[in-house]
Amino acid sequence: MTAPRIDTETLRRLPKAVLHDHLDGGLRPATVVELAAAVGHQLPTTDPDELAAWYVEAANSGDLVRYIATFEHTLAVMQTREGLLRVAEEYVLDLAADGVVYAEVRYAPELNTNGGLTLAEVAETVQEGLAAGMAKAAAAGTPVRVGTLLCGMRMFDRVREAAELAVVYRDAGVVGFDIAGAEDGFPPADHLEAFEHLRRESVPFTIHAGEAHGLPSIHQALQVCGAQRIGHGVRLTEDIVDGKLGRLASWVRDRRIALEMCPTSNLQTGCATSIAEHPITALKDLGFRVTLNTDNRLVSGTTMTREMSLLVEEAGWTVEDLRTVTVNALKSAFIPFDERNALIDNVVLPGYAAAL
Repeated sequence: MTAPRIDTETLRRLPKAVLHDHLDGGLRPATVVELAAAVGHQLPTTDPDELAAWYVEAANSGDLVRYIATFEHTLAVMQTREGLLRVAEEYVLDLAADGVVYAEVRYAPELNTNGGLTLAEVAETVQEGLAAGMAKAAAAGTPVRVGTLLCGMRMFDRVREAAELAVVYRDAGVVGFDIAGAEDGFPPADHLEAFEHLRRESVPFTIHAGEAHGLPSIHQALQVCGAQRIGHGVRLTEDIVDGKLGRLASWVRDRRIALEMCPTSNLQTGCATSIAEHPITALKDLGFRVTLNTDNRLVSGTTMTREMSLLVEEAGWTVEDLRTVTVNALKSAFIPFDERNALIDNVVLPGYAAAL
């Protein structure tokens, strides 16, 4: 017998947790159009629907570098206090509408300083916008907690500055750190000083690895830099042959290191060939702590509900599988243990029971 089909509305109601989602990759198309007009930035089109389609088409190139280049237009409208406040608030409200109850949003403050804002002003403005969004979501009966991961851009020279900023704001909404940007040619160990600083200050961090570059990137992120989670990690399967785990894969699984996997995004950047054959399913079945994420909702034309639906329809996932990856995400969230447990016990598990 096959499992009964899960309809989209049921999936939307399920409580969700997302650990890997970029602020500058999740704007509303209409907001991009309005803010671009206000700052005089030229877009490929000023029709919101056409702009949404343009993003997905441009990102479907199978090339990570070109994928990243699509952020030119979102970043152009995130250089002012007004733009950042609006984007951050809408970010939270969109997640709440999608059934997300916990999220970690990541962005690189250095990419938002072209309009004259300092790194600190960027961080404070984004937190203000996120707080406004959380207050509105709670008032609407769809509360969502959002923590922030500050990013350093691995191909530039301000990673240490971003790490220091994460330390300063760790008690003001920032829960961790990451490095982002073009992975191939920019190994994580280039920024070892920043990661050592974070470890000394007890700030957790994740690292984009195993996406555009393979096992050496994952190994460096974990064994040299000390990452607590891995962003993407799809190429970890290169260390698994006929179900037998190599030493690195065993290390990741046995120490419950979370893999922040983003199926649709990985298809766009050429890291996977289909949803049905995406490594997330095989890794889940082998007992890895996989988590499900959106990466960039505008660029990938996706939501958490859509990611879940694709796995159900094309990879045979069950409700139990979806609950497992949601619990996995909260177990590996960069917030205190008791708060993670409270979300699992009081929100996620009851939410799944009530929705089905």
